[in-house]
Amino acid sequence: MSYDDVEIEDMEWSEELQAFTYPCPCGDLFQITKEELRVGEEIARCPSCSLYITVIYNMDDFADSDGGRPPSEQLQPIAVS
Repeated sequence: MSYDDVEIEDMEWSEELQAFTYPCPCGDLFQITKEELRVGEEIARCPSCSLYITVIYNMDDFADSDGGRPPSEQLQPIAVS
């Protein structure tokens, strides 16, 4: 069970961490990246303790034009001789 449910709008973007953050009661920050959101992850974890929160967001806001597949699953053109 998550510690709390938090709207993405209530989180802050950290350029340094390249992640959305939210204060954790332990003094550190819950963190979740845009890439995690893009693939449907909704759990932001604290790196210093065992707590985590559920992030409430609209997945369409983070989907790529290819339907939201992560870069490792995107099709790449190949040269044919």
